[in-house]
Amino acid sequence: MFNKADIEKYFAGEKSESLLFLSIGIAAIATAIVFFFALKTNFYKGAAIPLILVGLMMGIVGFTVYKRSDPDRIRNTYAYDMNPQELKTKELPRMQTVMKSFVVYRWVEIILAITGLGLFFYFRNNANQTFWKGLGLALAIIAVIGLAADYFAEARGKIYTRGLQEFTSKMGRGA
Repeated sequence: MFNKADIEKYFAGEKSESLLFLSIGIAAIATAIVFFFALKTNFYKGAAIPLILVGLMMGIVGFTVYKRSDPDRIRNTYAYDMNPQELKTKELPRMQTVMKSFVVYRWVEIILAITGLGLFFYFRNNANQTFWKGLGLALAIIAVIGLAADYFAEARGKIYTRGLQEFTSKMGRGA
């Protein structure tokens, strides 16, 4: 049976994972800076590009979700007792949208990983194209890291969404 502890657990997990995303983003940006300014070879300059771009994205998303998690947790635990209809009209549709977004993220990350691997293997033996080899390798690695992190976020989201669906469907039956 879905209860306030389930809401607390979901948002605690969301907050923890957002810190992981933020940390990965910061580490990717720091690595990109070292690659571009300290190591300076074409391979590392190529690798720096996806690291900085995806690192910025992951950092921004991680920070945004982290900042939003506590207010969302408070709002939804309050709604559970005081305004359960809000869970049906606001939180469940929000989570359904989030779950659909995970499908898009998954496919984008898979495409980026395959593209990165394709670039890496296509240029692996070409000494004049090390920039593209580095770009491909870093793109594949950062895409797989994002895919793994999103896998766990999606799994947690499925459990929470199912609980919301169960809870709100009982509301309609007067249970």
